[in-house]
Amino acid sequence: QLQLVESGGGLVQPGGSLRLSCTASGRSLDSYAVGWFRQAPGKEREGVSCISSSGASTFSADAVKGRFTISKDNTKKTVYLHMDSLKPEDTAIYYCAAEYLGGCPRRIRADIFAYWGQGIQVAHSG
Repeated sequence: QLQLVESGGGLVQPGGSLRLSCTASGRSLDSYAVGWFRQAPGKEREGVSCISSSGASTFSADAVKGRFTISKDNTKKTVYLHMDSLKPEDTAIYYCAAEYLGGCPRRIRADIFAYWGQGIQVAHSG
């Protein structure tokens, strides 16, 4: 059974940076596409970024393009989300999710991913 644990969240200054990590146990991530999602209070969960099983392809939502970077280290069974130029609207609980796929779906939809972490809070201090 694949299990995912997020880490690295917290409080960040306006325009600051933060790196989230999603570490797998139970199985390697070699054959899994991994997505990052977020859910702000009172809003639906939205897809943020996705990376293919090999790490060769990435996709990001328009709201974070140019600011967030997703990367994958299969040797460490970890996917990272590096977030720059953070804005108040980035405040949310962030989740990583994995699915047994080679590539990412064209739309980063939550219903496609079967394995989820417990989520981690990212808050903007501004």
